[in-house]
Amino acid sequence: MAPRATVDVELSFRVTEPGPVAISVAAARADTDELTVSWHGESESVEFEHGTRAEVFELPVGEHRVAYHAERVLGEPEPEPVTLADAAVFTRPSRYCPSDRIAGLVPPELFALNSTKKQVDAIVRYVHERLSYVVGSGRVTDDAIDTLLAGAGVCRDFAHVCIALCRVLDIPARYVGVYAPGLSPMDFHAVFEAGIAGRWYVFDATHLAPRQTMLRISTGRDAADTSFLATLGCELDFLGSTVFATTDAALPEDHWAELVALG
Repeated sequence: MAPRATVDVELSFRVTEPGPVAISVAAARADTDELTVSWHGESESVEFEHGTRAEVFELPVGEHRVAYHAERVLGEPEPEPVTLADAAVFTRPSRYCPSDRIAGLVPPELFALNSTKKQVDAIVRYVHERLSYVVGSGRVTDDAIDTLLAGAGVCRDFAHVCIALCRVLDIPARYVGVYAPGLSPMDFHAVFEAGIAGRWYVFDATHLAPRQTMLRISTGRDAADTSFLATLGCELDFLGSTVFATTDAALPEDHWAELVALG
């Protein structure tokens, strides 16, 4: 029997000015899932590409709690094709991945490698060795250049640097928010996908959790496209979150150079 992943999330925040809030914590293509908010008002579901989903709530002033539960059977998904539109969008510079300004920081040996796969593997290896993973490091405004100069970051920073370096080499690369069973400390996690031989494959320069059991939440150019909580006219104070992502089977060993597709 195929292993099953289970996700449980709680978010809490205080709304100080009423208005709409977009919550994007749904696991893509979950077999079963349920999202509840402590205020029982109407919501509107917004669907994006790649299984990304946001629930928009009109919330009054006060403290609110969001609870989300999902389950999904894990398998070996077919890698998504890289469309012409993907190639056009995901090779461009973006807010946190300024590939037009980072070219001078690209290790020159990357240009000499004779295949896209070798280039992506070399980028992942370089970022893994170049950066220190430090919980709480960096600022939410840091882009890939800031992270490289600082020499440290968290998962989103590792992903941004890898994406920017891929785009310098004209390799399509996109940011993915995921649930990652095995991650410690447990939280939302960020990885990236690169286009290799016309298909999307997932990579993680942090090496903190196996890619085979990750569940996609959201996909975009960088972290600016993939926030799990966004205000659409209201004001709020974020109070905290808890995330649990587990599987009912032993975690696989990830051989980091192998190609893995994300469902």
